[in-house]
Amino acid sequence: MNTINKKEIEKFSKIASEWWNPNGKFKPLHKFNPIRIRYLKNNIIKNFNLGSSSKPLKKIKILDIGCGGGLLSEPMCKLGADVLGIDASKKNIEVAKIHAKKNKLKINYICALPETLKDKKFDVILNMEIVEHVEDINFFIKKSSELLKKNGLMFIATLNKTLKSYLFAIIGAEYFLRWLPIGTHDWNKFVKPEDLIKIAKINNLKLEKIDGMNFDLLTDQWNLDSDNSVNYIAKFKKN
Repeated sequence: MNTINKKEIEKFSKIASEWWNPNGKFKPLHKFNPIRIRYLKNNIIKNFNLGSSSKPLKKIKILDIGCGGGLLSEPMCKLGADVLGIDASKKNIEVAKIHAKKNKLKINYICALPETLKDKKFDVILNMEIVEHVEDINFFIKKSSELLKKNGLMFIATLNKTLKSYLFAIIGAEYFLRWLPIGTHDWNKFVKPEDLIKIAKINNLKLEKIDGMNFDLLTDQWNLDSDNSVNYIAKFKKN
């Protein structure tokens, strides 16, 4: 068994050169990033009782699974964390390495899957916008959980499986607004929060909180709120 979905890897490899173009094919993620970074930073600081220096995550080991071009790995590194970014796409890893070097950031990037990492443990694992692209979510969460230290945090951001998510994330974002290339998402692979929580519980992950993430067309910004019918982010703690 493995977590890789070859069609998904090929899809993202084809547009790997676009990762750091804020107006390119990953424009939605660039808009998404400020709220994600703030959410991760605040929750990690609170959980580990860290200070408020310019590099508050200094003692934290983070694994960014499905890191892509490094859109989250880099800000986490800048906050002081020791970051390992892994991705199944060699092209994504090449782009991430080049960009980190250009910005003089020490981030360890490797082309790998969670099940191929041996004898490693992390304080924090990021599974952001990845579980809807893996082959077997149960196996993926199992292998991810095995890499997390006791009392460590796992953040999972994904899309709910609702009619609204189909209308907004696929019809709206891909076909109408053209925010994403057509075919980026498969609604059948979207995950209901209750299903994610069940899978996590089996793998010794206890839900701490869950928040909806919604885009405000008027302010052109993403915000956290209680509506998790489309995008949501969940914070789990390892038992």
